[in-house]
Amino acid sequence: MTLAFELSALEELADPGAVFDDARRWSKYVGVVSDKPTYVVTNFTRKNRIRQDFFSGPRGKAESLESVREQFDTDRHVFVSTADEDRELADETGWEFLDVTEAAEAAEWQLADDVDGDAVETEENQRDDWP
Repeated sequence: MTLAFELSALEELADPGAVFDDARRWSKYVGVVSDKPTYVVTNFTRKNRIRQDFFSGPRGKAESLESVREQFDTDRHVFVSTADEDRELADETGWEFLDVTEAAEAAEWQLADDVDGDAVETEENQRDDWP
């Protein structure tokens, strides 16, 4: 699977770095796409210690999703976002759309709004698969 996060979706998560690490266990490629300037994405990923396999760079989301789909040949391409217009974009570019709240629930990721103090990751809440 190739998994792309819209920057706004990562910002909704309590620990985006841990989410990326978790997603790597069941995804072949994981990256970030956004219409925001490259430096905004780069600053966010550096701050959260996220190692991306791809990112949108100066291109917009549509061009990035099309390019990633062409370059990364996997059985599924899933786009995680917060915006309804991204659902249409995913359809137009051949990606599956998943709202970040649904993704968080399925993968047992904690949303930033749900945090009571620091998130603690234990062996029992780590996953090696994702529905």
